[in-house]
Amino acid sequence: MPASTVSKRSRSRITGAAALAVGASLVLAACGSTKDTASAGSGGTGKVGVILPLLTSPFWQSYNDYVPKMAKSEGVEALKTVNSNSDPSQQITDIDNELNQGVKGLVVAPLDSAAIQAGLDQAERKGVPVVAVDVAPDKGKVAMVVRADNVAYGKKACDYLGQHVSSGKVVQIMGDLASVNGRDRSEAFRSCVKEKYPRLKVLEIPAKWESDTAAAKLDTLLNANPDIKGIYLQAGGVYLAPTLQTLKSKNMLKTAGQKGHIAIVSNDGIPQEYEAIRKGQIDATVSQPADAYAKYGLYYIKAAMEGKKFKPGPTDHDSTIVELPSGILEDQLPAPLVTKDNVDDPKLWGNTVR
Repeated sequence: MPASTVSKRSRSRITGAAALAVGASLVLAACGSTKDTASAGSGGTGKVGVILPLLTSPFWQSYNDYVPKMAKSEGVEALKTVNSNSDPSQQITDIDNELNQGVKGLVVAPLDSAAIQAGLDQAERKGVPVVAVDVAPDKGKVAMVVRADNVAYGKKACDYLGQHVSSGKVVQIMGDLASVNGRDRSEAFRSCVKEKYPRLKVLEIPAKWESDTAAAKLDTLLNANPDIKGIYLQAGGVYLAPTLQTLKSKNMLKTAGQKGHIAIVSNDGIPQEYEAIRKGQIDATVSQPADAYAKYGLYYIKAAMEGKKFKPGPTDHDSTIVELPSGILEDQLPAPLVTKDNVDDPKLWGNTVR
């Protein structure tokens, strides 16, 4: 996902799972279903605060645009979104400010899986339920985590490269390992290559979701390893543009079918990635569902405010709620692989925005 450049402090947007919805009056909903089969509790509804991790990535810009639309369709009174600007400590302050404004629910995309606990604890003390989007907290109470399966992201990227690169060096430009998303994607890719494609050698660039860091480290790596055959970008929103620029500056940006083409798999599903696929600059991306993140983040916070809770199992929207080892529940939304064969599918959210 080509995109705007992210500052050096830029951090991850990435994944998680969720605890049981708050309140002693919570009523059990049908197993895994998101249909309104449970009666509302006494908590009622109210204003909801929505906190973004950053706005320098096209992915989060799209999510931000979806929030008011989905709030209207889900019947949620959402306040104007708040941007934590890639600063985990600012995100805690933002949570505190929203609580002081009297919100009855929070939808938060955590920047740091560990640091977010302080904000979650503040919300729990005030009896305000929280839904985590994209990144799961390491600790703390949430009503649900809404994210796709980030382990599957890494495996899909691994399988694509493994099936298109017979042998040689491949690079994964990793996210922030302080985020569960960065950890899940990195380990899944690494393990999959080791198990299924032993003729590939994985080189790694820890880039912390920072575009300038990715560009500088990729430049250095390519100087020492000009024979790279494949690249996995863990976040197209921040890594696509600097990767393409770096390859172009070294005369290594060859389109698919050309001799010397480096196979590239990205992750996000933004329009810029789709254009790069159409041009043959990259080969595939995993579409992370920005629209569904907004929709179901707001759906679950409304449900938690009404006193509902959910159990593991299939949902009515082609996903599965799973219970993580921590006991947190996570709705794992579909995230399809996009290639030249399906890049023009009108159902992909990246084809619905400009």
